[in-house]
Amino acid sequence: MARTSDACTADAPSAQPWAPRLSQEERLRELDALLAQPPNAATDDLAVERAALLAALDRRDAAQEAFVAILRRAPTHFAGLNEFGALLTRMGAVDAACRVYAEAIAHHPNNPIAHVNLGNLAWRAGRHQEARTRFEAALKIDPDQAAAHQGLGAVLSDLGDMAAAQAHLARGFRDRAVVTLPYRGARPPLPVLQLISSGGGNIPTAPFLDDHEFLVTVVVADHVDPSVALPPHRLIFNAIGDADRCGPALAAAKALIARTAAPVVNPPAAVERTSRLETARRLGALTGVVAPRMTLAARGDLEGPMAAATLGRVGLTFPLLLRSPGYHTGQNFVHVATAGDLPAAVAALPGDELLAIEFLDARGADGQFRKYRVMCIDGALYPVHLAIARDWKVHYFTSDMAERAEHRAEEAAFLADMQGTLGDRATAALERIRDVLGLDYGGVDFGISRAGDLLLFEANATMILVPPPADARFAYRREAAARALEAAAGMTRSRAR
Repeated sequence: MARTSDACTADAPSAQPWAPRLSQEERLRELDALLAQPPNAATDDLAVERAALLAALDRRDAAQEAFVAILRRAPTHFAGLNEFGALLTRMGAVDAACRVYAEAIAHHPNNPIAHVNLGNLAWRAGRHQEARTRFEAALKIDPDQAAAHQGLGAVLSDLGDMAAAQAHLARGFRDRAVVTLPYRGARPPLPVLQLISSGGGNIPTAPFLDDHEFLVTVVVADHVDPSVALPPHRLIFNAIGDADRCGPALAAAKALIARTAAPVVNPPAAVERTSRLETARRLGALTGVVAPRMTLAARGDLEGPMAAATLGRVGLTFPLLLRSPGYHTGQNFVHVATAGDLPAAVAALPGDELLAIEFLDARGADGQFRKYRVMCIDGALYPVHLAIARDWKVHYFTSDMAERAEHRAEEAAFLADMQGTLGDRATAALERIRDVLGLDYGGVDFGISRAGDLLLFEANATMILVPPPADARFAYRREAAARALEAAAGMTRSRAR
């Protein structure tokens, strides 16, 4: 398909006030005047509109006070509860948002929206059965509720029921595959087109695509009508990150990108080369990198009495790791100590094919497992965390970092001096990995062997990059996180301009 620049028509940002923002402020003044009048039947609805508008203008404290005042006066007002829940979610007060949505359901059990909102929060927290119950409740009320189909599709995808997931995702995104997110800036934004996959495996971009600077239009690549004109944009950020899970979406993204001359962050062709198998093969050939042996095996080949012999033929012995492709954060990922444990491990995992992976022992001299994460952003390396734990499946949120001051001191040293901590051999290996990956935005999770080699756990685009919690114990992490976040924002900003 011939490339054109027809869709890349957004004007460059200017210092002039943004017209929609001026309209919002004018409407706020109108609402203030209306609410100064004696109360009437429309007062609560107008007050909710005003509170939601304050939130849209990013006056969060004023918006929160306005919602609290409304709900004191009208505690069962559905729009008040629903919009207040949305504000609390944006503020990161997820537990409070859950309570507000639960209150909305208690007073309005036949309104599907509150069920959907509570389901979305449960899904984001990994509470899949609770989320499924909420989405199914919404669809029982309204079988055509698009957001409920989208949510249930995401849950079923996570649970490995891909056929059912795709059926719901197709219904949920039909004619709804292009959505422009709210923009809260006072000046004209940088318009960005963000491509995602309907079934997950996407890069979390919210921490660095600030809605005070970037106007983000999300395109669900695997469900968008290819004949629909692309919205105005100055950059495409391909957030489809998992090559194992998102093959159809990456193919669709390539077709979409062929229709525009805008620059692209993380071209789909580069992401396609980052499947776990391909990454282990490519990076394992690099000096200083130890990548695990692995094989993608049919479920049936791992269930029978010859499974151990089948694995042995490709050099895999026990203990080993078994995982369903396309999942992250430790989901559907197990340690198999012996051949006798294999049948139960296979039965516990979804999917017709499973990855059998050599177990790389990343324990230090103290017997603790270590997992380092370094981001590769616009050609530079950014250390972002070190997690230390007693269990082989090391994730920061399940590690011992909060309880162990000596572990936090070790992480602080890594963030302050990556090369000094890792050594020259592993640092050079990271540089080679960055160059071979070829991603504008990605990351590497790894350990260090006692010989100083880099033990590769994974390297791909789907690495989460978030600021550390407000907990004072983690204050030392904030500068490193801020550097990486600004690098991602700066890359997007400079390419869009």
